[in-house]
Amino acid sequence: MNGIEKITARIEQDAGAEIAGILKEAEEKAAAIRGQYEAQAKAEAAEAAESCKKAAVERMQRLEGAAEMESKKLILAAKQASIESAFAAAQKKLCSLPEAEYVELLAKLAVRSAKTGREEVIMSAKDQKAVGAKVVARANALLAKAAAPEMPSELAESKAGSILTKVVTGASALIQGTAMLTLSQETREMEGGLTLKDGKVEINCAFETQLRMLRETMAADVAKTLFD
Repeated sequence: MNGIEKITARIEQDAGAEIAGILKEAEEKAAAIRGQYEAQAKAEAAEAAESCKKAAVERMQRLEGAAEMESKKLILAAKQASIESAFAAAQKKLCSLPEAEYVELLAKLAVRSAKTGREEVIMSAKDQKAVGAKVVARANALLAKAAAPEMPSELAESKAGSILTKVVTGASALIQGTAMLTLSQETREMEGGLTLKDGKVEINCAFETQLRMLRETMAADVAKTLFD
C-alpha cells in the first residue's frame, strides 16, 4: 500500500468513525426525543383520561340533578292534582246535598255574607227554580231571628206570646233593615252557591269562588292531610 492509499484509508477510517459517532449521537438524541414524546403522550393521555373521567362525573351529576328536579316537579304536579281533585270533590258534594241541607247551607251563606240585609239573591237558573224562594225565606227568617229581642219563655209559650213574637220580630227586622233579602230574577253561571247584589255592589258567594279562596288559605293543611 502506497502513501496515497494509506492516507485515503485513514481518511475513510476517520470518516467512518465520525459518521458512526454522529449516527450514535443521532440515535441517542432520537431515543431521548422519543422518550420525551412518549412521556408527554402518556401524560397527555392520562390527563385526557382524567379530564374525560371528571367530565363524565360532572355530566352524571348534572343528569342526576336534572332527574331529581324532574322527579320533584312530577311529585309536585301530582300533589297539586290531588288537591284540585279534593276541592273538586268538595264542590261536587256541596252541590249534591239533600235539598233541605242545601237550602240551609245557602241561607246561612247569604246571612253570613249580607252587609245590609237588602241585597238581591242571584243564583244559577237551576237553583233559582228549584230552591230560590226557600233559600231567601230561610235567610230572612235567620236575619229576623238575629235582629229580634229574646221573648221570655213563659210568654213565648202562650198563644198571645206567639203572636207578639211575630209582631216584635217583624217590627225589629223592618227597623234594623234586616230580613229583606229578595230573590233576583237575574241568574248567573255557577255550579252552586249564590251572589248577593245591592246596587252596584256584589258579593260573590258561588261555591267555586268560596272554595278557591279557601284553597289559598288551606292548601297547606289539605296537603298535610293528604300526604303526611
